[in-house]
Amino acid sequence: MVAQRMSLRTLADPFFLAHRALRSEIASMAQAAQGVVLDVGCGTAPYRPLFAHATYFGVEVATSSEYGSKKGGADLLFDGRTLPVADASVDAVLCNQVLEHVFEPLPFLRELHRVLRPGGRLLMTVPFVWDEHEQPYDFARYSSFGLAHLARSAGFEVVESRRTLADASLFAQLWLAYWFKVVRRGNPSSMARKVVVAAMSAPVNLLGLALARVLPASPDLYLDNAIILARPGAMIGTTPNGGGAA
Repeated sequence: MVAQRMSLRTLADPFFLAHRALRSEIASMAQAAQGVVLDVGCGTAPYRPLFAHATYFGVEVATSSEYGSKKGGADLLFDGRTLPVADASVDAVLCNQVLEHVFEPLPFLRELHRVLRPGGRLLMTVPFVWDEHEQPYDFARYSSFGLAHLARSAGFEVVESRRTLADASLFAQLWLAYWFKVVRRGNPSSMARKVVVAAMSAPVNLLGLALARVLPASPDLYLDNAIILARPGAMIGTTPNGGGAA
């Protein structure tokens, strides 16, 4: 299933529009992935099912937030600098909404380049228009051109670059992100607050879907980048050899 199935429960998610768009992009990227896939910054590993046809490893930093390693989604832990993976041992790397939390992005991308086999793919999503989150570990936002320049500086070739919510649904998502932060102040586990957020989210999400259909799109204003990068060179085999993931 490429897109998130709509239901009252999913529409009550204040980040439904963003999650739906990201899942669609990652599902499309996953179709071309094979062999060993390394999900760097996997958090709770929500995209593991999309790579059931491959050998999937989720990786997180040991000190990540409540949305990361503390949730137990990772197969491997690392120090945020050096991945516990051999050189040129991975067929594809997924890196979803992570780069904005990396203060020195170029060494990080070079490390992803190191573990990829020649011809391997880096499947990456990166915010363009978003509020600050997971403070104080939120360092950057990237335009599609800045992201492509950074990727090339790390030795990658750009295969494909796309944008999510490049239409009027963006405004619905940003409105909900604003209200989510406002309502969450105080006790974030309060049932009353959860009810308020859910009641507010469903109609605004529906409005966002409607606005995306009736208003013109604008490719210059969008939520997230979805980019496919390649380590140059011919793929050395397509059958995993244990992956080097230790």
